[in-house]
Formats: sequence, C-alpha cells, structure tokens
Amino acid sequence: MAYLFLAIAILAEVVGTSALKACNGFTRLVPSLVVLLGYGVAFYCLALALRSIPVGVAYAIWSGAGVALVSLIGRWVFGQRLDGPSLLGIGLIVAGVVILQAY
Repeated sequence: MAYLFLAIAILAEVVGTSALKACNGFTRLVPSLVVLLGYGVAFYCLALALRSIPVGVAYAIWSGAGVALVSLIGRWVFGQRLDGPSLLGIGLIVAGVVILQAY
C-alpha cells in the first residue's frame, strides 16, 4: 500500500508542477488551484508512504520519477527541447533510483 501512496504522490506532484507553467505566476485561477491541490495531495500521500518506506528511498523515487515525468511533459505539452545532456542526466537519475530500489 505504501508504494501505491508513493505512486499517487508522484503523479500529483507531476500534475502540480506541470500546472505551474500554466498558472503564469499564480495569475490564472484554475491552474493555480491545480498547483495547490496537486502539491497538497502529493505531500499527504508522500507522508503516508513514509510510514513504511525509508525516507531516503521514498524521496529518491519520488524526485527521480518526478524529474523524468515532468521533463517528458515539458517536451510533449510545452514543446521544450530535451538535448543529449538532459536525456543523459535524466537517465542517470532513473538509474540511481533503480539501484536504490534493488539494494
């Protein structure tokens, strides 16, 4: 169950972070509310996940998956460019999370 809460936390954080671009400095109401709701759900579910998952492992998974997903959303939704160094960095983050999980 803890990993389900962690997955929900990751998805909610990705939604909230993606909405930051759309809220235009908190000048647009609906995207601003999405940011607040997304981060609220993310931190609540992360707190629930931390009941069973060590904080270092949970945070590594949460942040690593978040970076990778937000980068992909930035590319697909906002047309932002992902160059070679960006992809390499994201790959290294994902590899680090996999290694943490494996050991």
